[in-house]
Amino acid sequence: MMKRFFTINIWLKLSSFFIAVALWFFVMLSGRSEVTMNIPVQFTNIPEKSEIIDYPERIKVTVEGQERLVRYLKPNDIAAVLDIGEAKSGRSFFTLSEENITLPKSFLITGIDPETISLTIERQLTKVISVKPHIVGSPEKGYRIVEIKVEPDSVILEGPKSAISKIKTVRTEPIDIKGIKNNLLYKANLKLSDPTIKKNINKVDVNLSVEKISKENP
Repeated sequence: MMKRFFTINIWLKLSSFFIAVALWFFVMLSGRSEVTMNIPVQFTNIPEKSEIIDYPERIKVTVEGQERLVRYLKPNDIAAVLDIGEAKSGRSFFTLSEENITLPKSFLITGIDPETISLTIERQLTKVISVKPHIVGSPEKGYRIVEIKVEPDSVILEGPKSAISKIKTVRTEPIDIKGIKNNLLYKANLKLSDPTIKKNINKVDVNLSVEKISKENP
């Protein structure tokens, strides 16, 4: 029976097979589109007590898929994941491929820009730094500041050695004391612009003691 199935009307069966394959390709390829988006770069197996600096936070990828699915695709649905477990301290270069891109199975990666990225790995440093209040303005005429206390008066910073070693003090946000004539307790944010540096506290209490100037005590 099986032999007769493959020998009778063989050309008709082959034609049906090729038509079915052609229809499958037509269905799969029709209605497809591409989209280019910026996706985040993520790292795994970061060497212990190390920090990554000078790297692109996002790269561009071109994704192909069914048009109705591409329409709802978001940048956060895709990521470039790079294993840097074997990287050494200093500057390194890595080439990205489709294997580094995580995305839903129904999509294809057709472009990566840039394909090669660089990053720098530095040893991590922890350091205690004093806090300095940033005072602007002056008290009411006839008054003066007699004492400024900061609590706590230091902050613990952690980050790349090259960045931490440059910091001598951490300043607070500007504290405007224009026209004050009474003691002031100000909860001030710490001003630190480098995003690679972590701090153990975000605010400090700045206590300002104010007194009236007397003729005997100018």
